[in-house]
Amino acid sequence: MTKPSLPELLHAAVAAVGGTERPGQVAMAEAVEEAIDDGSHLLVQAGTGTGKSLGYLVPALAHGERVVVATATLALQRQLVERDLPRTVESLHPLLRRRPEFAMLKGRSNYLCLHRLHEGVPQDEEEGLFDQFEAAAPTSKLGQDLLRVRDWADETETGDRDDLTPGISDRAWSQVSVSSRECLGASKCAYGAECFAEMARERAKLAEVVVTNHALLAIDAIEGAPVLPQHEVLIVDEAHELVSRVTGVATGELTPGQVNRAVRRAAKLVNEKAADQLQTAAEGFERLMELALPGRLEEIPEDLGYALMALRDACRTVISAIGTTRDKSVQDEDAVRKQALASVENVHDVAERITNGSEWDVVWYERHDRFGASLRVAPMSVSGLLREKLFADRSVVLTSATLKLGGDFNGVGASLGLAPEGTEGDDLPKWKGIDVGSPFDYRKQGILYVAKHLARPARDGDRADMLDELTELIQAAGGRTLGLFSSMRGAQLAAEELRSRIPEYPILLQGEETLGELIKNFAADPKTCLFGTLSLWQGVDVPGPSCQLVVMDKIPFPRPDDPLMSARQKAVEDAGGNGFMAVAATHAALLMAQGAGRLVRASGDRGVVAVLDQRLATARYGGYLKASLPDFWFTTDRNQVRKSLAAIDAAAQQTEEE
Repeated sequence: MTKPSLPELLHAAVAAVGGTERPGQVAMAEAVEEAIDDGSHLLVQAGTGTGKSLGYLVPALAHGERVVVATATLALQRQLVERDLPRTVESLHPLLRRRPEFAMLKGRSNYLCLHRLHEGVPQDEEEGLFDQFEAAAPTSKLGQDLLRVRDWADETETGDRDDLTPGISDRAWSQVSVSSRECLGASKCAYGAECFAEMARERAKLAEVVVTNHALLAIDAIEGAPVLPQHEVLIVDEAHELVSRVTGVATGELTPGQVNRAVRRAAKLVNEKAADQLQTAAEGFERLMELALPGRLEEIPEDLGYALMALRDACRTVISAIGTTRDKSVQDEDAVRKQALASVENVHDVAERITNGSEWDVVWYERHDRFGASLRVAPMSVSGLLREKLFADRSVVLTSATLKLGGDFNGVGASLGLAPEGTEGDDLPKWKGIDVGSPFDYRKQGILYVAKHLARPARDGDRADMLDELTELIQAAGGRTLGLFSSMRGAQLAAEELRSRIPEYPILLQGEETLGELIKNFAADPKTCLFGTLSLWQGVDVPGPSCQLVVMDKIPFPRPDDPLMSARQKAVEDAGGNGFMAVAATHAALLMAQGAGRLVRASGDRGVVAVLDQRLATARYGGYLKASLPDFWFTTDRNQVRKSLAAIDAAAQQTEEE
């Protein structure tokens, strides 16, 4: 039998999901097939509505090698496993003469732990296990959540937290789950044969396609002990998020609360001398953390350095002693010991990392009103790690609606550890970038408006003129506004002011309800506006008349006092590069491209992206930022924009009445 062609396979898959084949999707599938065939790497910018999931799944399934697909959001993981993969596999089966298996794999703490559920949770205050079902009042929210989990445990096949609907609080889930460090291991656990996390791993080993998340991909790359099965092809969807997710996994944190928890957990499991040493070191660390330290610590202050070394050494002593002392009064001692060891090892590792003082790490001190003081350490860059761990042994395809910044892929490529496109060299990964476009006609569907007449925004300054402009735009649009702010304080001030100015247009504010509820309510009522910050720039998908005006209060550069961003910027400058463009402008371009992408989500959508920051039209870097956005019709004419918004609003109202 002749091997089916890629166009045949793609046509069958698109028909199976009830979609429409698009030129961009075909171009993407062909480029993915070529990259997999020759073992090279590919960056694909595929606009909203391209159908990029099938654009990479079809050539990957056709190739027949094991594929890992890593995504940033739960929504896309579920879409792949519950909709796209089942339909695609069935549609390709007659042509491929095989039915590829697929599975989802997450970190261990995402799965219900049967040992925790049945044996109880190690308690910090007095070692031993306590029954969380008895400890929580059955009428409390915690008690109700735990009772639901117990009932669900008898019927679930996966034990995956995301399959429990409605969901439960983080506090409740922590009572019935474990981290990989806390896990007893299948061979030592009485419930090892039934373990949901182990079953998920076994399914992944047998599957041709494994769907996972960026965080687990990062853990697999960073920690050396593989958690993902061997694979020949890696596809990273929502790839614009990868660097920040990997950075998050590679970031260590130390807080007084975390250290004191380790002390309590280890106290009864080690000899008195080791316990006292750790207690004394913890008290010394806590005293220093109460002092006002600067943000970034380019050099560790001497007294803090001594405190961290004392903490590191005390943790090392406890780790050695924790296996030699047995206490018969402690119930299920192995589980208690494992949790204590996990806590102490984590404190040891972060303290040691900070005291070692690598030139490739950034250390800083933070103080939050709610969470207290913390020391954090993060890699200056993850590009070298990604180049070495991600691109060395497999073909990698990275795709997103926003990878081409300022007109090319080199900015994103550099953050991933890739040399400029076309650069030759034996140790340089071979890659290319392609933009397959979008099925939407952005110039006809959207307007990019820059409020050039407004005063240049000052950091955290009062912007009365911006609020006046925002009020007029919302009135012209008849509500229908997604307000994207560069800070939570800015969103709160704007919401408070506009609620009193234009009460006829309800203003929803991020943080006042769950994100899911906010987006649902925003979509349900066209007169409603939704204001918020970071997660709204990337997480809102509301096609139709409820979102016809997307407003950005100002260009979302990182704060000048952001320790990690400022350190990265300085490192580029020290190497002779342009730190502002490489770090700050790239960060802003990515967010703005994501934010502007909230406007046109379907072929019938019309509207305006309004940037209330004159610098997009007047500053030298404005061209770079504009080149990163969809190709909307551009104007600085405020009267024209108001007329356009009013016309769009009138058309939407007429459609709603019909």
